Amino acid sequence: MNKLVLATGNQKKVKELAAMLADLDIQVVPQSEFAVSEVAETGTTFVENAIIKARHAAKATGLPAVADDSGLEVDLLQGRPGVYSARFASDNATDRDNIDKLLAELSGVPADLRTARFWCVLVFMRHENDPTPLICQASWEGLITEELRGQNGFGYDPVFFVPGEGCTSAELPAERKNQLSHRGQALARLKAALAAAD
Repeated sequence: MNKLVLATGNQKKVKELAAMLADLDIQVVPQSEFAVSEVAETGTTFVENAIIKARHAAKATGLPAVADDSGLEVDLLQGRPGVYSARFASDNATDRDNIDKLLAELSGVPADLRTARFWCVLVFMRHENDPTPLICQASWEGLITEELRGQNGFGYDPVFFVPGEGCTSAELPAERKNQLSHRGQALARLKAALAAAD
């Protein structure tokens, strides 16, 4: 395998994943280069949605595909926003819309009860009918801050406080974030699985 397609339309995810896969001898191409249409994420779990996206991209391009489905799970909100993280405030929500809704729902909640984690599920499918896709997942524990901090990253990064680092995800340098994050951990597992499968 010398080329795979990234099954996401999120250019920030493409950039993040491509950077993390750079040391593999694999050309990583975003699905936008093939004009792959968006597919409805009808699953109720991150695993289901990642499989839907990977299968769709593999079918449309004829290439092996990697899909990511990830989101934020807040304990006090019984796991919400979860699979609806990107559309928490509405179907066309911006990152700021989603953050504003989250902060409003946690208004007045003390710091020690604002526990949360990011989840990332990465699915690798060799082809659209792959009966045994590689599934790698990881989480990243943190707390939800009361205000936005930092300019890096995307999504909920400005309100996701990383206790071990003393700052939010959006205040971390990209290289450090990639070492710690849910996506970085899941990708390390996927890279190891791909190397073992060769």
